[in-house]
Amino acid sequence: QVQLVESGGGLVQPGGSLRLSCTASGSIFSIYAMGWYRQAPGKQRELVAIIIGGRSTNYTSSVTGRFTISRDNAKNTVYLQMSSLKPEDTAVYYCNARVASGGSSPHYDYWGQGTQVTVSS
Repeated sequence: QVQLVESGGGLVQPGGSLRLSCTASGSIFSIYAMGWYRQAPGKQRELVAIIIGGRSTNYTSSVTGRFTISRDNAKNTVYLQMSSLKPEDTAVYYCNARVASGGSSPHYDYWGQGTQVTVSS
């Protein structure tokens, strides 16, 4: 099994910054990709940012230029640096990792428990 533990959420004023962290542990042979999703009340969960292989990144258009995703492969940790936060960024943010537990095993998706980010004055 694989566990993802997130940290770093909270309440921040518009224009402020937050940094989310997520560490994967357990039966890990390789991690293909790690990413962040978010779900606001009454809305579907959406991809915020993803990093593949530690280098290739992709962002949803609404956060491009404001959010930066990075990954520490040695620590199996992914970060999301969020700047210039807006009230519409308010959501529960979920960490995702696509993990193989063995050399010949397929990759499966695992999820963290979610961390609340609230942007409000």
